Amino acid sequence: MDRNLLTAGCALCITTLGLASVAHAAGQGSTVFDNVPALRLQAVDDNVLAAQTGKGLAGDIISGVVVELLSSWKMPNGATAVAQGALSLVTGKLNQVAAQVSSQASVTEPAHNASGGANPNAGAAGGENVSVNGVSQITQIAGNSNIGSNQAAIDFNAATNAHTSPAAWNNATSAAASSADGSVKAGITFGSGGIKVALQTPAGIATQTVAPTNAQQASMIGQLLQIAGNNQQVANQLQLHLQTQPMSADALRQLGVLQALQNGVRR
Repeated sequence: MDRNLLTAGCALCITTLGLASVAHAAGQGSTVFDNVPALRLQAVDDNVLAAQTGKGLAGDIISGVVVELLSSWKMPNGATAVAQGALSLVTGKLNQVAAQVSSQASVTEPAHNASGGANPNAGAAGGENVSVNGVSQITQIAGNSNIGSNQAAIDFNAATNAHTSPAAWNNATSAAASSADGSVKAGITFGSGGIKVALQTPAGIATQTVAPTNAQQASMIGQLLQIAGNNQQVANQLQLHLQTQPMSADALRQLGVLQALQNGVRR
């Protein structure tokens, strides 16, 4: 699992700088979950990304990756569904990789008997069949007064300021929850096939997928919202933290010698 997810993490490094798509219905006064922290974006110049190979960065070496995902859904009757998780891969001494994982899922029953806003006469479909190499953010909405948000961001942190996930590291590779009648579900799974987050409600679905390279496809990240209802508040958020540390002078010299030898062999 570690190697596949690290591959997916490097793909994220290259392709998910500050992506966001937001659908906001006119007249909607509240925000999408006031308790959900806003994603922070650290800009990275094109010339920096152009030199990025997944192993080193302008004299720094990437020593760790933290991927955080959060999907949240709030219905007008007070019912909520939340799935979140984090994966940390940090390279220590002797190039040993230490992995930590956390996953949580919860569903809150309706606070009253009011409608959940689902519209049986509305439909939002098709996005689940889209397959891309790279990043896709799809929002399909059929209804009124809805908020839908897909966000993905990346930042770089020095090793001395290593990022700590807000979720407790519970070493659970999956979590799931559902309402009493099974109409609202939340789940997250980490595995050799990548990461999958999924919310299901009577008013639609929200999913996030991080898949590593395999024989069938290159690495991909997908965020999908399908809302068939009214007054729904839905958010997909993904953030990648890359931990870097300076390379020593000896390491830089060794890297230069290695590259020179490789160039000589190619000629």
